Amino acid sequence: MTDFTNKSVLVLGGSRGIGAAIVRRFVADGANVAFTYSGSPEAARQLATETGSTAFSTDSADRDAVIARVRDSGPLDVLVVNSGIALFGDALEQDPDAIDRLFRINVHAPYHASVEAARQMPAGGRIIVIGSVNGDRMPLPGMASYALSKSALQGLARGLARDFGPRGITINIVQPGPIDTDANPADGPMKDLMHSFMAIKRHGRPEEVAGMVAWLAGPEAGFVTGAMHTIDGAFGA
Repeated sequence: MTDFTNKSVLVLGGSRGIGAAIVRRFVADGANVAFTYSGSPEAARQLATETGSTAFSTDSADRDAVIARVRDSGPLDVLVVNSGIALFGDALEQDPDAIDRLFRINVHAPYHASVEAARQMPAGGRIIVIGSVNGDRMPLPGMASYALSKSALQGLARGLARDFGPRGITINIVQPGPIDTDANPADGPMKDLMHSFMAIKRHGRPEEVAGMVAWLAGPEAGFVTGAMHTIDGAFGA
């Protein structure tokens, strides 16, 4: 466990699944944690009560709301951007407005949040964005927009690493494979197909992703930036 006592952490998209595991991990490690939520107010309330963290209602599709939440959080030691959505279906039939909303949440929000956080972030600050192994590999049809959005995060990290590196701020992408959450349950209808691609034939646990995030946020990862960190049971190998 890393000691994050007196460190200020903001998790965008922290009420459920991987985000909630990240909140719990940083709280357990001593940090002062705030997180945002949009569609899960009851889950957010319960998590805040359980952990002593602070929950803020913020729509990650709203650029100005994201920027304001990061700015109003003051100087952050760690920013984690976990908010994201996926849309499935034939690209020729999907609603363009829904696709644009996906890009606002999955690409625009991480970019603007990262830039805004860096304005006040001290030297040694950490920015960590939750991407997906689908940024590297998309073995199934119907997920082109999602794959595009997760690939875009790779360029974000490589570029902002150059911009922020002189100030001692790192930025990294964590790329999970199948993780056992409400959105992708370990006993769901796609499990056998997903596991067939994997060397470790199970879903990952949210806590395993949170552990990687905590390491990237800690002192041992001070020389790690602009990089993709895949945690997927070899789904993309």
